[in-house]
This record gives sequence, C-alpha cells and structure tokens, in this order.
Amino acid sequence: MARATFTIDSHGGSREVTVTYERTGSGEPLLLLHGIGHHWQAWQPVLPILAAERDVVALDLPGFGASPALPDGLAYDLSTVVPVLDAFCRHLGIERPHVAGNSLGGLLALDLGREKRVRSVTALSPAGFWTEAERRYAFGTLLAMRQGARALPLPAIERLSRSAAGRTALTSTIYARPGRRSPEAVVAETLALREAPGFRETLRAGRTVQFRDDIPEIPVTVAWGTRDRLLLRRQGVRAKQVLPGARLVRLPGCGHVPMNDDPALVARVILDTSR
Repeated sequence: MARATFTIDSHGGSREVTVTYERTGSGEPLLLLHGIGHHWQAWQPVLPILAAERDVVALDLPGFGASPALPDGLAYDLSTVVPVLDAFCRHLGIERPHVAGNSLGGLLALDLGREKRVRSVTALSPAGFWTEAERRYAFGTLLAMRQGARALPLPAIERLSRSAAGRTALTSTIYARPGRRSPEAVVAETLALREAPGFRETLRAGRTVQFRDDIPEIPVTVAWGTRDRLLLRRQGVRAKQVLPGARLVRLPGCGHVPMNDDPALVARVILDTSR
C-alpha cells in the first residue's frame, strides 16, 4: 500500500490532502472507488482479474480506510471530493483514467464522467438515484451498521468473523453471500466502518444529492445487484432514465457490494465498459 500527498485549491487557498492507495497491473489506467464506510480492500476479489488488463489504482477515499480526514474546512461533497480525485490522478501522472465505483464511489465515478475527467464509467449500485424515502432508509441503515460496529469490542468482532453465521450477522446488509468473505476481511472492514472520520460528514453532504445529468460521449455502465438490500434495484431504472445512453446491467444474486458476491461477473462488466 502506498501513500500520496498533494495540494488542491480551495476557497481558503491551497490545502494539502493525503490518501492511501494500492496500485497493481499494467495497461490503460483504471481508478476504483469504494463506498461509504468501506476501504480499498473492497475491490480485492476483482483485482487479479482487472490487473491482467489494466493499471489498477484502488484508493481509500479521504476520511476512510487508512486515508486521513480532509483538512478542516473542506466538505465531503462532490464539489470537493471530485477535484481531490482528479488531483490525485494528476499526482500519479494519470490522465483521464477509466473509473469504476460502488455506492458512494459510483456517484463519484459518475460525477467524474460528467466533468469529462475520465474515459469510461462503471457505476455499481451508485448513490444519487433514490427517492427521499429511499435515501432516509439507506442512511438509517448505514447509521445502524456504524453504531453496531462501534458497540462491539474487537474480541467480539473477531469471534463473530470466524463463523459463516457471524459474518452474515456483520455484513449481510451489503453482501448477498457474506459467508464467502474471509474472517480477516470482515474484521478489517468492520473496523473501517467503525473508525472512518469522514462517515458522518459524508452522510450530511449526501442529504440533498440527486444525480440528474446525462453523460454523453463516454461509455457508461450502471450495474445493480438483484439482491441489493441497501439501494434497491429499482433505482437502476431511474438511473437509466437520467442516463439514456448508459448500459444498464443486472448482477444476478449480488448484493450492494457485488465485487465479493460475483468477482468474475463484476470484473467482466468493468472491463467491457473500459474497452
């Protein structure tokens, strides 16, 4: 895992931002963006497949995983985080990568596409196509998951992670097949959810988010798990209405974080879009 520190312009002047990331593979660049409360390791199930054809960069978003919080005074909204991602890519010498994102990362990927900062977009269960009731449900569920993770002492998390039933109890909201997740991965992502300094500010910034703009001229795929319990799959139909040129793909048997449920299918969807 590597670390990058770079500057961005803000209303208060130049600010320094640091993110951690994993880079592997070769080929055209591909940026991977995780969801709220997660970390770059969410992409580990698909990394070997993607890295065979792409120069893959999976990062911890600011305030999540091992990436520090944004500097004081910077909001966790699209108008801040998207330029941070663009500056990060330029820091690595990457110009207009392909991008794939899940949930919050899917929303960020679409906004990078809207700004024409990427070559293609694959959005897996992206945020921003909800009704107000669906948004409240999703945010309430996320807050309950966070509170549950914070209430459990580490030995209890480790004990639960050692059985398929325990992994189901900890992660079935986001995975359709939680038993497939390794005990070590479940412990790490539960701690990532518990400790993320950007969690509440990101939720606060998302209260008024609706993605309403078409993205012409670049390939866009929106993919939705048929067993997504967090952002219900009917939101994919709305996404297709907003993005009429996009390809809408069903991910049979997959939950909200489909990379773990069907790595081969998810990797194929991403690679097909980026071709």
